[in-house]
Amino acid sequence: MAQINWTRDELLLACALVMQNDWRELRQGDEGVLELSDLLRSLPTNQEAAANDPRFRSPNSVSRKTTDIATAHPDHAGVTTRGGRPTREVVNDFLAHPAEMVAAAEAIRMGIGSGELHRIPPQPDEAGDDGESTAREGRLLTRWALHRERDRGLRKRKIQQAKRQGQVIRCEVCSFDFASFYGQLGEGYIEVHHTLPLHISGPTETKLDDLAFLCANCHRMCHKSFRGESWRTPDAVRAMLR
Repeated sequence: MAQINWTRDELLLACALVMQNDWRELRQGDEGVLELSDLLRSLPTNQEAAANDPRFRSPNSVSRKTTDIATAHPDHAGVTTRGGRPTREVVNDFLAHPAEMVAAAEAIRMGIGSGELHRIPPQPDEAGDDGESTAREGRLLTRWALHRERDRGLRKRKIQQAKRQGQVIRCEVCSFDFASFYGQLGEGYIEVHHTLPLHISGPTETKLDDLAFLCANCHRMCHKSFRGESWRTPDAVRAMLR
């Protein structure tokens, strides 16, 4: 079977393991490597590959990837292995944003352990324009975030709360008001966006105050893969409009 390149999600999990090991590689018999091998084979994006090839993300391949990650660290003094650009990018992200990256890896682990990520189908906007999510939090957390925001019950409760408080239901970025533009057809229509991404908040229960109202266009811009991120706040998008 042809070698399958490591995804961003897999690299997040492997890099977190190497970071916890003081940026040293781990051998194939290491308990962490064995556990990570099992976890990678269970990822929703890997189930077909794991079923077709028992060698896929084996302890040996995981160990080799920890070597790639360890030698990509700028303080590594020895020979650097050919881990590839995605590996170097993940290492750089862990060095620049250690707390966020560790939280992202932990959120993926929690999603797998709870079974949540297995229940969520692929989302239309989870991948970047190049066909792969290059976002800091990886593809699976992007899938999870989009799925949460498409929860009709959650959006309905947020709209009901706004009406009780006398708020105008309009986009918090561009101020588009569906009711003003479309009349009764647009009455009460809006999309919602989390004010904190999963790779920062973790998979916590959503509170209504954690949601912002957005039109479809601004919502897409908040999630569009751009310069290594696929999540931004309404304030950030509003600043871009200025």
